[in-house]
Amino acid sequence: MSYTAPPETRIGHVHLKVADLDRAIAFYSGLLGFSVTQKYGTGAAFLSAGGYHHHIGLNTWESKGGRPPAPGHTGLYHTAFLYPSRAALAAVLKRLVEVDYPLDGASDHGVSEALYLSDPDGNGVELYRDRPEAEWPRDSAGALAMVTLPLDLRALLAEAG
Repeated sequence: MSYTAPPETRIGHVHLKVADLDRAIAFYSGLLGFSVTQKYGTGAAFLSAGGYHHHIGLNTWESKGGRPPAPGHTGLYHTAFLYPSRAALAAVLKRLVEVDYPLDGASDHGVSEALYLSDPDGNGVELYRDRPEAEWPRDSAGALAMVTLPLDLRALLAEAG
């Protein structure tokens, strides 16, 4: 018997094991702008955008002082944070440029525009915005035809004002 998740289903939050809680909070809050909604002593914190209880959980319960997993091992590829507009994505790119935070990549996928970076614990982070569905690339049969092309960062930055 097969099961299909309801179309309204969404990923509610990501919870990451980190080596240093304060360093992780500095990245997700200080750099990316998520607000700390609650701290649990020195071992965990929840952060969000827009007043939600939490989009990101951080903890050191099993990882304090730990190292990122070695390449070639299983684990999280990246978390992805959807920005509401191209201007909002441009604003976070401007923030990253201002503090000289390195990008791992930047792609135009046809359906979306994405910035890729790593947090201080080596976890992949994607910051992206979706294009309106009417603009998504389609093949001759009407099926989705995503691509991976370089993202024009200068043009995106120009939207930041």
